[in-house]
Amino acid sequence: MPFGTVELNDGNKLPVIAFGTGSKWKGHDVTQYVEQALELGFTHIDTAQYYGTEKYVGDAIRETGLDRSQIFITTKYSGLGSAESAIKSSLNKLGLKQVDLYLIHHPRLVARGTWQKLERFKEEGLTKSIGVSNYTLEQLQALIQEAKVIPAVNQILFHPYNYHENKALLEFSAKHGIVTEAYSSLAPITSYPGGPVDEPINAAAKRLGISPVQVIFLWVRSKGVAIVTTSSSKEHLKEYLEVFDLPPLTDDEIAAIDEAGAKGPPSTAIQRFARRAGVLVTSVLLVSVLYFRFRSFM
Repeated sequence: MPFGTVELNDGNKLPVIAFGTGSKWKGHDVTQYVEQALELGFTHIDTAQYYGTEKYVGDAIRETGLDRSQIFITTKYSGLGSAESAIKSSLNKLGLKQVDLYLIHHPRLVARGTWQKLERFKEEGLTKSIGVSNYTLEQLQALIQEAKVIPAVNQILFHPYNYHENKALLEFSAKHGIVTEAYSSLAPITSYPGGPVDEPINAAAKRLGISPVQVIFLWVRSKGVAIVTTSSSKEHLKEYLEVFDLPPLTDDEIAAIDEAGAKGPPSTAIQRFARRAGVLVTSVLLVSVLYFRFRSFM
């Protein structure tokens, strides 16, 4: 079942889970995977100029035969060429006259004044909504100072291990009606297995009889954050969509994941252990050298 939608600050509605065509898909033909996602119930497809997948997203849309109103398309300006030529190229590749959401992919990739161009694109009807991606709190605050149109979305890297450093950003965004979208939320499983959050995630999974992946998505939604995810596996995509029908995590479970995440990913713990182990090994070697030197005088 679809995840449902959230209303943006401009009145448009955003499906709160998207099938992403970036990361491992960059430059690859994703037509069959986008088709699969749409057939399973995803209604939001996320792409970008930089990904090189816009053409294949367009192909998939045409292949499924779904009505345009049934699909929400996000793409991004990645700073390649002018913003004007980029959005025209994106629309051409997608085979669309208008996208639903157009984002600045990263603040460091674009020139000053780019936001004003996106505001114009919205006025011209090239995109229904506009937003940003990878903006920090300070960058978002600065943008709002000069914006006529407040960004509808800020898409960021977000998971339990970086929640605390992004908490103020989430609060600021919520205050201004900016929806936060998360990518790489499954990092505790895909990038940092064996870390502090594993215990509370597994405990919640056991209580609910669900997977750790589903617990993480429930945790993301508990923060009021939308999800961008991906997989070539039909089973995994079904698993993601089933989260909509699951009961929420308890306040205690959310707090336990927050607390564990604040300890940092396992690499940090390993590094601390390695430093301590290094000191121990050095001490043992030093004692051994002194011991054998002492014996040589006996």
